[in-house]
Amino acid sequence: MNLVLLGPPGGGKGTQAKRLQDKYGLIQLSTGDMLRAAVASGSEVGKKAKAVMDAGQLVSDEIVIAIIDERLDQPDVAKGAIFDGFPRTVAQAEALDAMMAKKGKKLDFAIEIRVPDAYIVERITGRYTCAKCGAGYHDKFQLPKVAGQCDSCGGTEFARRPDDNVDTVTKRLDAYHAQTAPLLPYYDKKGSLKLVDGTLDIADVTKALEGILDAVK
Repeated sequence: MNLVLLGPPGGGKGTQAKRLQDKYGLIQLSTGDMLRAAVASGSEVGKKAKAVMDAGQLVSDEIVIAIIDERLDQPDVAKGAIFDGFPRTVAQAEALDAMMAKKGKKLDFAIEIRVPDAYIVERITGRYTCAKCGAGYHDKFQLPKVAGQCDSCGGTEFARRPDDNVDTVTKRLDAYHAQTAPLLPYYDKKGSLKLVDGTLDIADVTKALEGILDAVK
């Protein structure tokens, strides 16, 4: 089984992909991770990617598809893959479909984990971590049991990521919507688009995803 997970930054895609990977034996394929692995391997396509990246340029769709092509031939992906961060455009989606068709494979689902922008802004801008051990907290959803003291190590200093601010998060969301909006009708027309409410509790989102996957087992 192969699927694309769509969802805004901070929407929980990574958490859910890990859960699906653990339960179904699917492999989460992140384009960033695959690029780094290809470069480290020294393969022909990895060398091409390295040259482009070293020049400070964006890696072309052609190179990314070639890297995915190589990755899908590896034995650990036999049960299927979860594509995370790719495709981002209709052109990439078409190239991915064509590449998989040559392998006798197909995308079973494109699942959008939908979360309203206001919810994402609140979720991301409220995050902070213990400066000593890195334990994560949130202004609203996960406060320390004792105010100002880390539950894990007792530390009293906390930090926030500088890019976890409203302006930066809003720009990231705008970019996501601009890229993803055309993908939704593309996959809907193919009959593979599914929608999951990402505002639910983590366990409930997982349950909804499992319901989609289990329906074709």
